[in-house]
Amino acid sequence: MNPENTELLILWASPDKDTAENMVFMYAQNALRNKWWDKVTLLIWGGATRLMATDRSFQDQLKQVRESGVDVVACKRCAEKLGFVQTLEDLSINVFYTGQFLTEWLKADKKILTI
Repeated sequence: MNPENTELLILWASPDKDTAENMVFMYAQNALRNKWWDKVTLLIWGGATRLMATDRSFQDQLKQVRESGVDVVACKRCAEKLGFVQTLEDLSINVFYTGQFLTEWLKADKKILTI
């Protein structure tokens, strides 16, 4: 693998529970466990914000994802619009305005998986 492309951003926006369980969380954890990527960041955005903030089982799964080494962040504007900033922060998720972060990631031609 090209040493410049060792980071993956998973942009999780889908509110679909099956997708979250059977793709987002599973791939994020396995990507580090199996050393497919050196660093994985999970960005919670859009409809995934509500799912994470309101579903206890997903909050529990998030702990496992973080324990595997995945960095978890969330879009503050999405969380503000939905009223979940404090809830996400209480889950120890780094909540910030992610527009510039995402733009810089894309301009750097880093790898991104959008779900």
